[in-house]
Amino acid sequence: MTESQWIRFQKVRHDYKTYIDELSSALPDLSAVLSQLVAARSGPAYPIETPVVYNHALDDIGPDKQIKIILVADNPGRREQSAAERRYLVGPSGKLADGFFRQYPELGIDFRKHVLILNKSPIHTPRTGELRDLARLGGPNIEQAIKESQYAMARFIHQFHEIFADEAKLWIIGYSELGKGKLFEPFTNALLNAYSVNNTGASPAGAARQIEKPSLLKNSIYLYRHFSMNQFSADFKKQRQAGESAEETLHRIGIQYRAKIFGW
Repeated sequence: MTESQWIRFQKVRHDYKTYIDELSSALPDLSAVLSQLVAARSGPAYPIETPVVYNHALDDIGPDKQIKIILVADNPGRREQSAAERRYLVGPSGKLADGFFRQYPELGIDFRKHVLILNKSPIHTPRTGELRDLARLGGPNIEQAIKESQYAMARFIHQFHEIFADEAKLWIIGYSELGKGKLFEPFTNALLNAYSVNNTGASPAGAARQIEKPSLLKNSIYLYRHFSMNQFSADFKKQRQAGESAEETLHRIGIQYRAKIFGW
């Protein structure tokens, strides 16, 4: 990356890390509520070690790194929140993502070198849909924190994307919960607001306004299915057309789902 990119990257990374620390401090009861959630579910129990997860893989990015994709997943799962990891997409979904890029080397993407990974929310739950259960168990304070964390992540994603706009595409993985009335509707509204040409730096309360003129950065935003349960690869193979390169298929699928969810 250029010197200017490196300076800007360090600033946004620092702000992101500071935000995670502040959010963690503001939710002293989150660990206990998550333990209650884990104990009540049918899956195996495990210790809650990092209720709000900063992706420490960002600390491995130096000025010599080239960012080709900014990939946005959902929220940290069991392995991501463990003290031994504290990184995003290190579980089964991450392995599937890594495997996909290894299968198509012509894309020129090393998943662990060229991809900057963020989430729609940094707040951990065993499964993404259980953010709803966490909000119910935790009460208004945690419910509001989950919503506001989506506003914050949309802002950070936009800032990182601006830094690497000339070379990096923004991939949003998992679109089924982005629509109206869905789990990540706050994230969607905030993201649309961030990418509008006439963005005035509105507070989260203003994030839901309709966006008529998204910025030019919108053209490098792509939506896809989840990597989990091999959904991404299965959809890619199903939709790939004869004679089409892997890059062409990804481009077509990504803008197809973007139009479906975002309308452009």
